[in-house]
Amino acid sequence: MRVLVACEESQEVCKAFRALGHEAYSCDLEPCSGGHPEWHIQCDALELLKMQWDMILAFPPCTYLSNAGAKHLFKGGVLNQERYRTGLEAKAFFLRFLNADCPHICVENPVSSKIYEMPPHTQEVQPWMFGHPVQKKTRLWLKGLPPLEPTNIVDPKCSCHEAGTWFMRGGKDRQKNRAKTFPGIAQAMAEQWGGICNG
Repeated sequence: MRVLVACEESQEVCKAFRALGHEAYSCDLEPCSGGHPEWHIQCDALELLKMQWDMILAFPPCTYLSNAGAKHLFKGGVLNQERYRTGLEAKAFFLRFLNADCPHICVENPVSSKIYEMPPHTQEVQPWMFGHPVQKKTRLWLKGLPPLEPTNIVDPKCSCHEAGTWFMRGGKDRQKNRAKTFPGIAQAMAEQWGGICNG
């Protein structure tokens, strides 16, 4: 099965599908950090939507859509028009993946600000449902794919928003660290969705 993992530099999802024998490729504007540049296409992921894929898993940037950034959107109680327009552009980018010509699609994003009126999501998942004792609510929009089933429910020890966790680590790679997919979730995607079609 040919799988496009769009907006992924970590290659967690790509490697999980590759481990099961699928022809998966990660794609991002950034070089990959997952150790397999031979499976990474460094370009605008929208260009790859012109090709035919059996499955598209997309992790578009959430900086301007996330509800966590609402304080910047309404700074001083007034709508920041420039940030709002940037958020609308991010929504349009998100929708290009959700509406792509592909039979099996998953688009991932955190809880978004209500002002952007995102389409209804299919499900919400947490890392603690897949073996990681962490809270980080993530939404999935699915087409032609069943909801993910939890694989290893554990007691969440912390919130990713707590200081000192890898998720909140500062520095130039802070945004990149926050965007990484937990290995347990990536493995569940590959194992549960990898057999959905024969490609």
